[in-house]
Amino acid sequence: MKRLFVSLTVFSIGLTLVAQETVDLVTLTGRYGLPQSYKDTYTGEAQESGFSFAAQYGKNIAKNSMIAINLNHFYFNVQGDPAIPDNIANPLILNGTILRAGLIQSFSNGRKLQLLLAPRLMSDYENLDGNSFQMGAIASYQRKFHDDLTLGFGAMYNQERFGPYFVPLFVINWQVSSKFNINGLIPITVRIEYKAKENLTIGLSHFGMSTSFYLSDEAYAGDYIERLSIDPTLFVRQKLFGPLYLEAMVGHTIARGYNQYAGDQKVDLAIPLVTFGDNRTVKSVKFNDGLILQLKLVINVLRSQN
Repeated sequence: MKRLFVSLTVFSIGLTLVAQETVDLVTLTGRYGLPQSYKDTYTGEAQESGFSFAAQYGKNIAKNSMIAINLNHFYFNVQGDPAIPDNIANPLILNGTILRAGLIQSFSNGRKLQLLLAPRLMSDYENLDGNSFQMGAIASYQRKFHDDLTLGFGAMYNQERFGPYFVPLFVINWQVSSKFNINGLIPITVRIEYKAKENLTIGLSHFGMSTSFYLSDEAYAGDYIERLSIDPTLFVRQKLFGPLYLEAMVGHTIARGYNQYAGDQKVDLAIPLVTFGDNRTVKSVKFNDGLILQLKLVINVLRSQN
């Protein structure tokens, strides 16, 4: 164990594993990070931008059984210092397409079991091949203790470019009062929401992410990028009309990084906060954390509960 694995992972945008009265059926998100200086070596600034798309679908196949499908696409763009050497990706353009599909099985006494497979394509999308493919899975069990509280636990595994990644999960959906709600898939996401008005919600959101992308451009000889970021944000969600909502978010990144490694450099095992057998050498130079702005357009609909 050589260093802290300071970022958390993603894999629950759109599909939260938590029973809720409503669900974000489709989400479009734009992201902009204010330009930040590099920690060393370069005198210029790096600017991060991107967008994501999330959609989900569920269909009952029996009285207590549902097929769940969730599709995400992520795009990140980092414009860096012109002095960065040719063997370091610049500008850095990354895409990730993730499918999660599987079964949600309901039982008596408000219990649910969820099993999902999670194939994904994570790459610069220059020359897609088998190296861009990753495979993972998610399992969770949850129980409704009363109408206002659902708790559960689970685990997520993914075979990243840097090696095996395992994340224990804690599920919570707690309607603290008629105005306050806490829901999340810890340590990936947490939202603390306050219903200020009938159509206006404000709150605090946490989103932690650690993913890897294969660089298929021949200039980088099969290297990969490990993207790290923990994003606490304040948000305001306003209902526009019908099921359409607009959400504005402002926050500050923690431990953000786009680290480039040689393709043959791996870790033995990674879990949140810790890596084992990590003897890798970073090729790229980190830039500082900074303010991020995000804007979401959401289609939110009622969801029936089994």
